[in-house]
Amino acid sequence: MICLKGLILLLFAVAVHGRVGDSTSESSYCTETKECFLFDLVCEGDGYEVRHYEAAKWVTTEAESYFMEVATSRAFRKLYKYITGENEAGAKIDMTAPVLIKVNENASMWQSSVYGLSFLLPSKYQANPPKPTDSSVHLTDTPDMKVYVKSYGGWMVSLVAKSQSDSLKTSLDNVQATYETEYHYNVGYNSPMKIMNRHNEAWYIVKGEPVCPRSG
Repeated sequence: MICLKGLILLLFAVAVHGRVGDSTSESSYCTETKECFLFDLVCEGDGYEVRHYEAAKWVTTEAESYFMEVATSRAFRKLYKYITGENEAGAKIDMTAPVLIKVNENASMWQSSVYGLSFLLPSKYQANPPKPTDSSVHLTDTPDMKVYVKSYGGWMVSLVAKSQSDSLKTSLDNVQATYETEYHYNVGYNSPMKIMNRHNEAWYIVKGEPVCPRSG
């Protein structure tokens, strides 16, 4: 029984590490961190990709503002403190990519909205991450999921991000895709120090079976 439990734990650890891995094995845009959220490309449609991601653990906090940039700046400071030692283990945790911004679909520049910011935990901490000492910071999980993705360059400011997520939504509606309608993710891969060749994405979580072009 002990051996069986040990085998199960070993397999779990291998599976956990498989979700977050060496950035050099990922696409060319995941270049500023040692580890990245790895995925399998399911298919490419007109104006979108379908990707499969395995379940993963993140550290998350929320902030409210009229502007996404203001909210995420506040949230970023809290998460940065967590990865630089403000956790129960006092651990210094490497930055990973991407960073997720959870956006309420009803968010508007004309009213205050709550935005959720999440840092992906490195493979070392996927199974047993240190608990935050700030009560407004918490550990969260994304499930095994398929997502519709639209990639774009430049800076992920509110108007650009809104335009890109709307464009993705139009592409999905054109093929009668079903997806999460309460929120979407704005996804960033770059530090503020990177000026050129920036990479951002809009994500909508697939509901049901993803819409892929028919081969042939």
